Amino acid sequence: VQLQASGGGLVQAGGSLRLSCAASRSLYSINDMGWHRQAPGKQRELVALLTSSFTTRYADIVKGRFTISRDSAKNTVYLQMNSLKPEDTAVYYCNAMYNSRAYWGQGTLVTVSS
Repeated sequence: VQLQASGGGLVQAGGSLRLSCAASRSLYSINDMGWHRQAPGKQRELVALLTSSFTTRYADIVKGRFTISRDSAKNTVYLQMNSLKPEDTAVYYCNAMYNSRAYWGQGTLVTVSS
């Protein structure tokens, strides 16, 4: 599975961004898809997860601000990020679980200025 992430950029605190992750195969063949992020000097952390049964899970620090969704016709998963904070600054990675193996996109940088 190849994943192409896009949509990162520079935004002011309180602003919004929508990240996209395009998969090379049908989302119906993929188990779970998620977004992780890694800030400088920190470990990569799960931000949001969307399971094959359409269940969502979010890190506590983004609940109520971020929304993960999918467009199966486009084989694309989105991360809508609202009310962004400087601490949301990180490289965001999408990932997919397929045949018990994890696949990762290349990452897209989100910078939130104060």
